[in-house]
Amino acid sequence: MKTASRIVAAASLLAFAWLGVGTVWALDAAAGRVIRIGPEREIRTLQQASRLVRDGDILEVDAGDYRRDVAVWTHDRLEFRAVGGRVRLLADGASAEGKGIWVVRGGTVSVDGFDFIGARVPDRNGAGIRFEKGVLRIRDCRFLDNENGILTASDGESALEISNSEFARNGFGDGQSHNLYVGAIARLTVTGSYFHHARVGHLLKSRARESRILYNRLTDEIGGTASYELEFPNGGVAYVIGNLIQQSSTTENPHIIAYGAEGYRGENNHLYLANNTLVDGRTQGGVFLRLAPGTRSVLAINNILVGNGSLESAGPGTYRNNFNAGWEGFERAARDDYRLAADSPLRFKGVEPPQVGRLSLRPEQQYVHPRSSRPLRVERLSPGAFQVDG
Repeated sequence: MKTASRIVAAASLLAFAWLGVGTVWALDAAAGRVIRIGPEREIRTLQQASRLVRDGDILEVDAGDYRRDVAVWTHDRLEFRAVGGRVRLLADGASAEGKGIWVVRGGTVSVDGFDFIGARVPDRNGAGIRFEKGVLRIRDCRFLDNENGILTASDGESALEISNSEFARNGFGDGQSHNLYVGAIARLTVTGSYFHHARVGHLLKSRARESRILYNRLTDEIGGTASYELEFPNGGVAYVIGNLIQQSSTTENPHIIAYGAEGYRGENNHLYLANNTLVDGRTQGGVFLRLAPGTRSVLAINNILVGNGSLESAGPGTYRNNFNAGWEGFERAARDDYRLAADSPLRFKGVEPPQVGRLSLRPEQQYVHPRSSRPLRVERLSPGAFQVDG
């Protein structure tokens, strides 16, 4: 007992440690150092913290606006947490390495509660985050008015995970920059997130070997000028489950989802579309799915198409239990509420999707606006992204 007491006492004495630069570092016994950043603290900026950080640190940042506070992060096991509200990083003409507000390359990095706003650089590829290597986990973040929301390198071992986040009004306007632009990384996972109003570019473009696009809202909406809503230019294995995907009436590109348009590069090229609601806002000429010819497979099941056209017209594949529906078949389609109406004949008309490897195509969650998702427990499936409770 005395030994245990001494250990507890020693841990208490180590609750704060001095590094010789006039800065207090809090210690978290379970996770490592906690660095506190804010305008009223010893460390006032993230740029300052980037010169002091070590592997395993937790950076707690006080809510507020941080202008021209750009930084490069190269360490492993870093956690960034907003404290007391949102942390808004406004580029205001500054950039790290001429690339964006943050450059991330290293190990595992997690970011929670940050807004990345207004990145612009001379090569027109300014990103909220330029992600070059490692594992990057984004939660409850917003990427607004950048030339790219997130732009990744093509490191084949890297992974990007995004949840409960928003991407809006990103893109230079040349069609080469996007809300989210993912290079040839190992894996992309996006859940419970809201993509809208990209400037001429795509809402989401992924070259990842495996992409999991699950329970999101990708909608170009009124006045939108986005190109593709969802593109996999080099194929890969793509799981698209439980999403609301809508193109606006003002887009210049009639295609909603495109797969393989720039050529298939890997050996495994499989597209799975399950329980999505696909909305064509164009009065004529909209295309729900564009498939490039080549060695690939497509399985589309339990999708609802709002507008004229079909998925089968894209080319050979397996198409099961997909339906066209009119605007009147939903609660309030004019307000982007695509829950099935009480009198819709499509209620409970879903069929059980198959298991694909270790992943079931049966939806396990459901998107909740503005940027989240909730667990889904229904016995009788309906087609589309939104299930009927009861």
